[in-house]
Amino acid sequence: MSGDIQTTVETEADGTAEASKPPKARTLAPLRMVYAAAAQYPTQIALALVSLLITAGATLAIPWRFKVIIDEAFGGSAAEAEIASAFQYLLMIVVVLAIGTALRFYFVSWIGERVVADIRLKVQRNLLRLSPSFYEENSPKEISSRMTSDTAIIETVVGTTVSIALRNSVTAIGGTALLLYLAPKLTLGLLIGIPLVVLPIVFFGRRIRNVSRTSQDRVADVGASVTEVLSGMKIVQSFGQQEREADRFGEVVEATFATAKKRIMLRSAMTTIVITLVFGGITLVMWRGAIAVTQNEITGGTIAAFVLIGGLVAGAFGALTEVYGDLLRGAGAAARLAELLEAKPSIAPPARPEKLPEPPRGGLSFRNVTFRYPSRPEVAALNDFTLEVEPGETVAIVGPSGAGKSTIFQLVERFYDPQAGTIRLDGIPLTKADPADIRERLAFVPQVGVLFSGNARDNLRYGRWDASDEEIWDAARAANAEHFLRDLPQGLDTDLGEGGTQLSGGQQQRLAIARALLRDAPILLLDEATSALDAESELLVQQALDELMTDRTTLVIAHRLATVRKADRIIVLDQGKIAEQGTHDALVKAEGLYARLAKLQFASDQAAA
Repeated sequence: MSGDIQTTVETEADGTAEASKPPKARTLAPLRMVYAAAAQYPTQIALALVSLLITAGATLAIPWRFKVIIDEAFGGSAAEAEIASAFQYLLMIVVVLAIGTALRFYFVSWIGERVVADIRLKVQRNLLRLSPSFYEENSPKEISSRMTSDTAIIETVVGTTVSIALRNSVTAIGGTALLLYLAPKLTLGLLIGIPLVVLPIVFFGRRIRNVSRTSQDRVADVGASVTEVLSGMKIVQSFGQQEREADRFGEVVEATFATAKKRIMLRSAMTTIVITLVFGGITLVMWRGAIAVTQNEITGGTIAAFVLIGGLVAGAFGALTEVYGDLLRGAGAAARLAELLEAKPSIAPPARPEKLPEPPRGGLSFRNVTFRYPSRPEVAALNDFTLEVEPGETVAIVGPSGAGKSTIFQLVERFYDPQAGTIRLDGIPLTKADPADIRERLAFVPQVGVLFSGNARDNLRYGRWDASDEEIWDAARAANAEHFLRDLPQGLDTDLGEGGTQLSGGQQQRLAIARALLRDAPILLLDEATSALDAESELLVQQALDELMTDRTTLVIAHRLATVRKADRIIVLDQGKIAEQGTHDALVKAEGLYARLAKLQFASDQAAA
């Protein structure tokens, strides 16, 4: 009995399950999603339930067998064969219990892991459908937390909590029935005493969980403080703030210790009270049982079995007190995942999308377009914007920060729809076409090359997955990336690390350019695509881009005005409107916004030189 109660005490007091501050729900309704996912595997569920019933029965059979052994084998008159038979049956029960426990653990754990895997796959598939506006309002870090910590909670609920609930329910009911059969009077006393043990566990357990959450917050503060200081170590040392940062870190560590000390004190108090009640109760039961044995009311084996079964029943009731709280935590986690699973994309294909013309021409048209980002509805990123881009034309878009340059690209790719006006691709309104068809005709090079974990080959053919190695090398050569790619340890098979950390910024950018070259799309979107390159590489890549832009429509966001002099037309944006447009020479002569920007940048470049 002491082992079961002590385990319960430690489970109650352990704050590790609360480390991530899992969400709680008010009802268990959100768990329906989890039940539906688990219901896809009825065979495994049936085998888990059968194993659970076998282990619960074997667990209760062991104390009963002890009763038989004590009464028959230790009576002094039993033959050696009878003693052997008594213990052989006990060993058989132990073997059944071991096998049943192993099978239960396997099937229950399998179901938990499988359900979590299925939910993660479904959520990820839905996340890939959602438009960028969703990620404006929902932090990717927070979504990542749901995909990891919340699914871990669900795995625990499916793979552990439900199993514990069922096992302990069977043990509590079956054990109580056995106790009533063995010694009805003692059982009534035990049933009265069990709440006296369980109540302090529940009372202290809740407070310890709350303190544990705070303690984990303090531990997280330690980690955040370390990360912040180490990330900015050059600044810390440059300004001589080592002592101040050490003192600040000391405050965080001391706060962590103070919270941990409070948790330790609560756990110590609970352990003292519970052990006193548990062993005091055992002593009283055995005292009363010993009297009953002397009066020939019950046998010695009965009292031994009663104590063992009583410990199992008390432990089962203690464990059940935690189950509902764990289920509520699981329901909260399920609700958060259900939000991701049920989120609908704001940009979706129309019921009957119009086909884009073949062959593609690359004409773009903006007519009276007004757009406000969902997160900033009070400010118009584009305001009554009208622009016609002819097929094959190169249009540079310049302007101060926040003028709306990047917004144009996001609307062209149909990551958003404007609140007013229309955007057409080859004469077809974007809202009437399938977004996948639209994006297939676009190649985008961001200002900072974005690469993914994996090898160089997969990052390059991200633009066209069926590209051959020969085509990949042609694109790399055109983007001036061939040389460093061939120098990599495994060539195209070299793992580039998370975010391409094995490459320099310039190399990452050249890979992004090669990826766009490989896509061979009729429309190019270049967000200052050469900004991360040195002068020599910039010249070579610009030559490749000049060749690529031939007979293709190109929109170029330019921060460095020197890169747009060859553009057919320059659009100057200011506060979401076209302030002026024309060639570089014409705009300089006009002495407007473009001329002022050019003069400021020219002066800045001279100062830097």
